[in-house]
Amino acid sequence: QVQLVESGGGLVQAGGSLRLSCAISGSTDRINAMSWYRQAPGKQRELVAGLNSGGSTLYADSVKDRFTISRDNAKNMVYLQMNSLKPEDTAVYYCNVEALLRGYFYNYWGQGTPVTVSS
Repeated sequence: QVQLVESGGGLVQAGGSLRLSCAISGSTDRINAMSWYRQAPGKQRELVAGLNSGGSTLYADSVKDRFTISRDNAKNMVYLQMNSLKPEDTAVYYCNVEALLRGYFYNYWGQGTPVTVSS
């Protein structure tokens, strides 16, 4: 079982920056991939950024060159650095981890951290 706790959300003006953190705890054989998703009011949850075990990253077109996903293995943390924030980035941001346990992959979600970008 893996537990995820996000932090770092808040209110920021357009053009500002925030860094989201996701603390990973629990037992697993291996973490295969880490991702950040977001869900704006009235919209579906969407992938924002992903990072696999090999270090490859992917980003939604809307956040490329503004957001950066990273991990700190020693601290069991994954981060999302968000720069040049726009009002359309307003959403609840969720950390997601795909973990391997006894030969099966499981997906885990955090509780979400809200981000509000004012114009």
